[in-house]
Amino acid sequence: MSSRRLRIGFVMDPLAGIDIEKDTTFVFLEEAGARGHECLYIPPESLSIRLGTPEARMAPVSVRRKHGDHYALGEERTCTLEELDVVLLRKDPPFDMEFFFDTHAASLADEKRVLVLNDPQGLRDANEKLYALHFPEVVPESLVTSDMTMLKAFMAELGGEMIVKPLDGCGGAGIFHVRADDRNVNAILEASTDQGRTRIMAQRYLPEVRQGDKRIILIDGEPLGGVLRVPSDAESRSNFHVGGSAAKSPLTGRDHEICERIAPKLREDGLVFVGLDVIGDYLTEVNVTSPTGVQEINALDGVKLEANMIDWIEAHAPEG
Repeated sequence: MSSRRLRIGFVMDPLAGIDIEKDTTFVFLEEAGARGHECLYIPPESLSIRLGTPEARMAPVSVRRKHGDHYALGEERTCTLEELDVVLLRKDPPFDMEFFFDTHAASLADEKRVLVLNDPQGLRDANEKLYALHFPEVVPESLVTSDMTMLKAFMAELGGEMIVKPLDGCGGAGIFHVRADDRNVNAILEASTDQGRTRIMAQRYLPEVRQGDKRIILIDGEPLGGVLRVPSDAESRSNFHVGGSAAKSPLTGRDHEICERIAPKLREDGLVFVGLDVIGDYLTEVNVTSPTGVQEINALDGVKLEANMIDWIEAHAPEG
């Protein structure tokens, strides 16, 4: 436990809307508060830049595990980010232009005075679909294009089926399992690419997804646990957001191999808290914006991953 009390700002979506049984930021708040650190809630839209210095409205916050009465806010005031020790950028996806500007504001904070997680430039560079393509040896065959002729030719190369997904999607939105024998294939590709105007990602369909899509949580490149998100019988998607169920899933040798392969780049890009999506033996996404899954892993494995995160923050916060 840290010998000093930290001021930790949480840039996150409205507290009233979070699910206290599933939200990862909630347990970060819970753990930090239990250790005596001062936690401050920062609405994303309040981030601003005054004469080159980032500032925001912020209010002290405490949380409790009580449905319908799970948080309390103190008096709000405007402070510079450099008056804090740590800022956690935890706004939920999608990564939109407002979040893009949030990262630019946070980038202006003096890193010698305040630790910003994940690194704002790293967040800008790491599109959650495209970032995985830095590691082609652990990713299923993929194509990024808006050209429907190329997409259908790629599907033929893959044996007549593939997954397509938007590059800026989240929570399973816009993901389709496409088959060449489906009379809707042209309509699906037209809609997905906005009539050929928007690039999408196509990947080999991995039948192992019926057993589940594994979310692996890493802190500073180290894998700490995983949870299998199992799709319902009526779904090809396994995201919790669309009804996937959680199942215990120890990390395999292949999981560790994938993590070891990508860890150096994650560290290089300042991506400390990361959630990988792995289907079978393949990495499909690298989630860096606001990864979740901690509470599910905690419940299934009897661990407390938020403690690992706050430990890391205490060890790496600037001395001031």
